[in-house]
Amino acid sequence: MSRARRAAAVLPDLARYLRTETVGGMVLLGATAVALVWANSPLAESYQWLRDLRLGPAALHLDLTVGEWAKDGLLALFFFVAGLELKRELVVGELSNRKAATLPVIAALGGMVVPAGIALAVSWGAPGSGQAWAIPVATDIAFALGVLAITGSGLPSSARIFLLSLAVVDDLGAILVIAVLFTSGFDLLALGAAAVLLALYWFLQRRRVRSSWIYVPLAVAVWVAVHSSGVHATIAGVALGLLTRVKKDRYEPAAPAVRLEHRLQPWSAGLAVPVFALFAAGVPVGASALSALTTDRIALAVIVGLVVGKLIGIFGFSLLSVRFGLASKPVDLAWRDMAAVSMLGGVGFTVSLLIAELALPKAEAELAKAAVLVASAAAALLAAAMLIKRSRARSS
Repeated sequence: MSRARRAAAVLPDLARYLRTETVGGMVLLGATAVALVWANSPLAESYQWLRDLRLGPAALHLDLTVGEWAKDGLLALFFFVAGLELKRELVVGELSNRKAATLPVIAALGGMVVPAGIALAVSWGAPGSGQAWAIPVATDIAFALGVLAITGSGLPSSARIFLLSLAVVDDLGAILVIAVLFTSGFDLLALGAAAVLLALYWFLQRRRVRSSWIYVPLAVAVWVAVHSSGVHATIAGVALGLLTRVKKDRYEPAAPAVRLEHRLQPWSAGLAVPVFALFAAGVPVGASALSALTTDRIALAVIVGLVVGKLIGIFGFSLLSVRFGLASKPVDLAWRDMAAVSMLGGVGFTVSLLIAELALPKAEAELAKAAVLVASAAAALLAAAMLIKRSRARSS
């Protein structure tokens, strides 16, 4: 077999491999480890040089640093896939049934409100606390589902459905936070252009146009318009995802949203999110930085918000909603199973790192990102221990 044919045979297998949550979480973890080692090694200057290297046409205000391209550009792909998943869940998935959707929706609400409240209380009066409270509201889908897949194999599939639905609603909340809090001034002309282009995308979807030669340039134009408008560019990905058709016609093997999610999810998990993590997670973790995590109130707010606030918010709101008859718990999940899954909500990572970069000046953001990494690792380890214990209890 020729080299080209071998490469062609490997690519579908690699894509299929990257679609699994376990592998996606491992790739993300690997990129984070590389970033931490690189940024704290004798080669730290090369890391900072590459991250701050400017690329792109200045005339279009697109002369962004490599780190900004990862944050504003590549991460838009991640949010596009998240938007596709959210639209699919809302229209034909778990969230389309009001009764089935109530528990994860209420749990996600608790998982945003309680960590934000705790973070605000802990950091009250500290510089930046007015925006830093938003950092612990997010749950990382890839990491959380990866930990569940590795350590919670003994739990029923309803555990994964609950976590996935919760994380999708959580993502929607984080998207709204980014759109409302971190939009500094509007360029109405660019915003109008983005609205027209999005309307064109919606129209083409309804007319059943399928050509990627139309959609790819159109998606790039939407991203440029949203970026130029002052709204954070990742919102372009979400908007495009939510406007994609999710119900298939009789002659179609799959709806456009399903096809796109199938094609793009490996690129999101294998490229976009790991590259973002590579340039976002490279924070100093020396003795002085670790010491600051125990004294800086913003860092403490992030850690307590993610590790404690997420567990209390998700589990507490779930318990109360069931007790007051607002929702029903899956019959095959015990409350101890729910507690273990709730602990996974503290794995903030991707979106929490993004919000930290958007919310704080560079120096403060570096410490907040270190707090996100520590808190996410602690939540993942605690959740893994709880899930393993529950899996063993169910198998005995």
